[in-house]
Amino acid sequence: MPTSPFAPKTALDRLMLPVDVPTLKEAEKLVSQTEGKVGVYKIGMELQFAGGLEFARDLAASGKKIFLDVKLNDIDNTITKAVQNVAKMGMTFMTLHAYPKTMRAAVRGLMEEGNPDLCLLGVTVLTSMDEDDLVAAGYRGPVADLVEARARDAREAGMGGIVCAATEAEKLRPILGGDLVIVTPGIRPAGSAADDQRRVMTPADAIQAGSDYLVVGRPISKADDPGAAADAVVEEITAALQ
Repeated sequence: MPTSPFAPKTALDRLMLPVDVPTLKEAEKLVSQTEGKVGVYKIGMELQFAGGLEFARDLAASGKKIFLDVKLNDIDNTITKAVQNVAKMGMTFMTLHAYPKTMRAAVRGLMEEGNPDLCLLGVTVLTSMDEDDLVAAGYRGPVADLVEARARDAREAGMGGIVCAATEAEKLRPILGGDLVIVTPGIRPAGSAADDQRRVMTPADAIQAGSDYLVVGRPISKADDPGAAADAVVEEITAALQ
């Protein structure tokens, strides 16, 4: 049974929608089209550099759960101070790369800030990367081994959860237990294009593999009716939970 305070309570809670659009006007439209149909809005780098940080703050102030996808990695003091500022913004989730020193610095910042409501997520290996990409980056060994090592590091550091491919969730759940949540990008409903993702899975399969939160982007945001597309994903999640 989940013991994490960040564990989702409903099928709707589990759906994270990336607001990956270039302008605030488009972001406002997408949020309006999916109001009440997704659990968490993810604000990534594309929108962050177009006024998205204030937009995220405003959404959080209105009562929405916000996932600030910043993927931080820097010297310890910078990470500690950055996490403290994000905690003051009212975010529910934020990401950093799952390097042990980076995660320890982030957890230290959160403890010093005294804000238990921010879930720190360690990004293990980006779902757009495969073993050839890791070799090109100087890593050796299977993707799965690196993901597992970083998951163990995240638990040891006291993180709130990890980000990994849904294809890896089943193996990681016994390592993480119920203490850390698992967030899985690269989720594609049956019949959807994989786009630039390499390690993908359907919503139902991801839930059964042990994922807590599913990041579903273009199949919703690029749909003719984003609200209806979000409803369909929640229905699939609901069925998988029964």
